[in-house]
Amino acid sequence: MGLSSRVGDWAFKAFTASLGVATIYLTATFSVNVYRGLSWHNAQSKAEKQSTSEQSS
Repeated sequence: MGLSSRVGDWAFKAFTASLGVATIYLTATFSVNVYRGLSWHNAQSKAEKQSTSEQSS
């Protein structure tokens, strides 16, 4: 019973660690994607403002 208990503990620790790593990875990629999306949106807004000011002049 001692060995199976240790195996179960290690399996649980490995599972928990992998969930932690996955959470950190997903948080990082989400943050990068939000930054890229905001940058893209900002660039689109600037381009739209430029094109409308050029058309009105």
